[in-house]
Amino acid sequence: MTKLYPHPEFIDAAIGWRRHLHRHPELAYREFDTSAYVLERLREAGYEPQFGIGGTGVVALLQGARPGPTIALRADMDALPLTECAQREHRSTRDGVMHACGHDGHTAILLGAAGALATRRDFAGTVAFVFQPAEEGEAGARAMLEDPRWPDFGIERIYGLHNWPDLPLGEFAILEGPCMAASDAWDIRLRGRGGHAGWPHRTQDTAGAVAALTAALSGLTRRIAAPTDPAVVTVTQIHAGTAYNVIPAEAHIAGTVRTLQPDTQANIREAMGETAQSVAALYGMEAELDYQPQYPVTFNHAVEVADLRRAATRVDGLRESDRPPTPSMGAEDFSFFTQRLPGAYLWLGIRDAEHEASLHSCAYDFNDAAIAHGIELWVALVENLLGGK
Repeated sequence: MTKLYPHPEFIDAAIGWRRHLHRHPELAYREFDTSAYVLERLREAGYEPQFGIGGTGVVALLQGARPGPTIALRADMDALPLTECAQREHRSTRDGVMHACGHDGHTAILLGAAGALATRRDFAGTVAFVFQPAEEGEAGARAMLEDPRWPDFGIERIYGLHNWPDLPLGEFAILEGPCMAASDAWDIRLRGRGGHAGWPHRTQDTAGAVAALTAALSGLTRRIAAPTDPAVVTVTQIHAGTAYNVIPAEAHIAGTVRTLQPDTQANIREAMGETAQSVAALYGMEAELDYQPQYPVTFNHAVEVADLRRAATRVDGLRESDRPPTPSMGAEDFSFFTQRLPGAYLWLGIRDAEHEASLHSCAYDFNDAAIAHGIELWVALVENLLGGK
């Protein structure tokens, strides 16, 4: 087993960092306090980190005693626009913002790994600690890759993890190939003739058109994707009307598309436009589709999957789940990294009796008992790949 901690208080420090970050969450590209806290912890450990990579991102390099490859370990830092509903000592102090996806835990784990590895540089190569901004819908990974300083780090492979409430504490899961869905956003605007609610025969049935289009879109994947090809079209917003006695001339519906295959993604996009036009024509209206590709599929490369699996099996108290994993229809901008570099992404279990809330829930909290698992995973990975002792 990996033996990391000469002093058990090191784990306590990482838990304290996590709770500090939970109290002070920040949204995408506004992680100034978070980045400052990360920079301070890294400098305390002897690093000379760089700030502002991709906006508010931080990268720190640890050079081993001998030359070798450069691998990256990544954590995301941003929070969600959500009001925390659970009462806990370390609850968010910022109204309408909370760490409901566990990025506070990911950041604390990576800080802990950076601290542990800084004391044991007897390896061949370099470790890049990547603290990424703006994972939640704002493509912070892409922004880091597009930063002119990114090539200077010389990263050859990249690894990530995400806490997973679907898995019990003490278990991990990893999947080769597509593991998380591509995510696209879309807006459809219906336009027609509005008027007095008492004279509907002089208007067009905006509400009826919205209802029909919502139903048609909800069943769209059954006509496009095979049962063995997961795909989701979800309506998440409906906006129409401002008064009880006015039939609106315009309606707006919006939502998301999740797919695992590029052909399915393209077919759904085309079918959505055709469906919107057909339904609008039936009601004598016009339709306009604005389709916005966002995150590509997160693809785990085979060699890097094996790397993570081998490291995880060295961690005390952690084992691979007996349940075969299936791709998640959630999305993750780690996908931009693995489009550019070989890499892989692991799910780390956190569920126990006190941590059953799902990701993006106002009741969610990261399970601090998983912090040691995450730190030991990263240290074991570096030892395995770079020959650390």
